[in-house]
Amino acid sequence: MEVRNEQLQKDLESKNREIAIATMSTIKRNDFLNEIKRNLKELDGDPKVKKLIKGINKNLKSNDDWEFFENAFNNADRDFLRKIKEIHPSLTHNDLRLCAFLRLSLLSKEIAPLLNISVRSVEIKRYRLRKKMSLNREQNIVDYIMTL
Repeated sequence: MEVRNEQLQKDLESKNREIAIATMSTIKRNDFLNEIKRNLKELDGDPKVKKLIKGINKNLKSNDDWEFFENAFNNADRDFLRKIKEIHPSLTHNDLRLCAFLRLSLLSKEIAPLLNISVRSVEIKRYRLRKKMSLNREQNIVDYIMTL
């Protein structure tokens, strides 16, 4: 029984590493694309540049990364998204995404490129999430999510 528990623990740690790697990869890719977009905006006026910026924006808003992340997250942390949705049925898809990132203990500055928004916007989203969950000021949202 102990050997089986140890193996399951190793599998869980492996899945968590897989999630972290995928998340960080997405962060770095989005940072890179945002940097390219900023540089291209300096060349504004050329129709080809506008087409490139439009293509970058489309790629940044792609949900393919989220689907991969969600599958890996569900494999590593079974039923978390289902449980939190049962406890807080008013949460939206984007709220659940934020909860998953918070469950991984990511900071606002790490979450921002994943959602393609500013750090300030992540902080606002966290505040609104706290309100939806009816958490008081003394309760830490990350601690609350970790206990679920």
